[in-house]
Amino acid sequence: MADINYRNFTLGIEEEYMVLDPKTRELKSHEQKIVTEGQKVIRDKVKAEMHQAVVEVGTDICQDIHEARKDVTTLRKTIAKIAGDLGLQIGAAGTHPFSHWESQLITDHARYNEIVNELQEAARSNLIFGLHVHVGMESREMANHIANSTRYFLPHVYALSTNSPFWEGRLTGYKSYRTKVFDKFPRTGIPEYFESIEAYDSFVKLLVKTNCIDNAKKIWWDLRVHPFFNTVEFRICDVPMTIDETMCIAALFQAICVKIYKLRSQNMNYIQYSRALINENKWRASRYGIDGHLIDFGKEEEVNTRALIYELLNFIDDVVDPLGSREAAHFAEKILHTGTGADRQLKVYEESGQQLVPVVDYIHDQFLAGA
Repeated sequence: MADINYRNFTLGIEEEYMVLDPKTRELKSHEQKIVTEGQKVIRDKVKAEMHQAVVEVGTDICQDIHEARKDVTTLRKTIAKIAGDLGLQIGAAGTHPFSHWESQLITDHARYNEIVNELQEAARSNLIFGLHVHVGMESREMANHIANSTRYFLPHVYALSTNSPFWEGRLTGYKSYRTKVFDKFPRTGIPEYFESIEAYDSFVKLLVKTNCIDNAKKIWWDLRVHPFFNTVEFRICDVPMTIDETMCIAALFQAICVKIYKLRSQNMNYIQYSRALINENKWRASRYGIDGHLIDFGKEEEVNTRALIYELLNFIDDVVDPLGSREAAHFAEKILHTGTGADRQLKVYEESGQQLVPVVDYIHDQFLAGA
């Protein structure tokens, strides 16, 4: 078996943050001032998003989890400081606990205008905050193989990231309501299995040819072979509240990719399950987070989600040390102990007599925890 070059599996992390009004704790359209100021310091690592109350940041291509952590920490500190100087605050959660999308402004930009024009209310109401993790691949062929095989693990990692229990002032009953909002978009959710990269490319070409999309970036699946970079991009997760949680999620996705690669180099493959089955687990993860059961399709039975996450840590155990990510990946155990962002939001909500302002304050207070 050939030695694995662990340095090939680079990381890129994108996070979407909420801009808050310190007085009302509502989302605040900041007219891109944060982006304008941010670009002076961190250049193109900060971008505007469709809604003006959202700021998107992205790291450089990072060689390992430690470099990625440094980058994410710098980005969070920089954005928090700029926001503070402008009299605003920043937080990270999949949805804002009580702001209504109707009162939020859309960024005036050709691409967003076009999306709103096409998708109408589905786009205007898409006031959500996610995390995207890119893992570098040696080729697009390998990216397709790894995307096919890692689909199964999406609900497990997503359960750990759940961080959006509220929507427009209501307790939704979901640990991640964000994906329910995003589901209104076309071309979302768990992707299909693609036989080959050529099959994927011809699917994209067909959509472009028939005017469904003008480019492959309008495929918004939970996981995709990136249309322009040699990466697999994981898009299922809510933006985590803390840096530690973001690094944990990134480390897990990276390690899963490396493990699948390692199996492939030993002529072994991870079993492929249908999109419909994986969707059952995704739904459970969004509803119950780490407190429910997922289906173990091999055994054909329900298994405690926490037990499956421990199983996942076991599955990747032989690759986390070479990747230098044992500590980051095993932060999952702390999440299992202290709860996900959603669990902690709900705890603050209950302890404050079901008030939502303290929940927003908590989200804001946690933004730089551990920085």
